[in-house]
Amino acid sequence: MPTPAPTPTPAPTPTAGGFTFKNWVEHPIGQADTFPRLARATVTNAFTGTVTAPETACDYAIAYTGEHIGTFTGMELVSGTVDGRKGTFVLEERGTFDTTGTRCSFTVVPGSATEDLTGLTGSGSFVHHHGDTSVEYAFAYDLP
Repeated sequence: MPTPAPTPTPAPTPTAGGFTFKNWVEHPIGQADTFPRLARATVTNAFTGTVTAPETACDYAIAYTGEHIGTFTGMELVSGTVDGRKGTFVLEERGTFDTTGTRCSFTVVPGSATEDLTGLTGSGSFVHHHGDTSVEYAFAYDLP
């Protein structure tokens, strides 16, 4: 009996959109006038495009290695839609920043998606240049 061919894995759907920072509140952890130093930021974003979310909830841990230079990691709770399907999911974010801007990659936390988005997987990235009021993102996702 011949071996059945493996089921092809669907390719993620590439998409793009934008977001704006609605609120950014940063608190130093420990001494605020030395390097390296730590901070925590609570952020609210508004997403448009394939991912639509009027108000996300995000928390970042930031390590400053110099004036306006460092790395960050964070979790962002997104409640809205992906390609018209409603639900909530969490993005894990990691990035770097310097005097030119911020670079970030993100991944959907496995098992975090709810409602019509249950089973959502995906990853993406963005680059923010200082002075920009909105940020474009790229996101490749798969929904069962």
